[in-house]
Amino acid sequence: MDIVRRLVADRPVVIFSRSTCCMSHSIKTLISSFGANPTVYELDQIPNGKQIEKALVQQLGCQPSVPAVFIGQEFVGGDKQVMSLQVRNELGSLLRNAGAIWI
Repeated sequence: MDIVRRLVADRPVVIFSRSTCCMSHSIKTLISSFGANPTVYELDQIPNGKQIEKALVQQLGCQPSVPAVFIGQEFVGGDKQVMSLQVRNELGSLLRNAGAIWI
């Protein structure tokens, strides 16, 4: 879990993703549509991706493991949780409070 904490530290929005996952793509597009520039780690394209994915599943209970979204260094959840925030009109304010967007 330390590796996940280090990757998330000091970044307003972090998304752990897989380059082939359509839901990961949708969440990245949604967050970017607010004007945010998320830090994205494609777990299938980085050397320690399997280790990070294992930590996400074991420590945070991510099922499926991607997308895993952190906003303001806090674990928000996966695609369902992020979409739920959007439907409740809470995603924008969460991004603002984290310093990911200015407006």
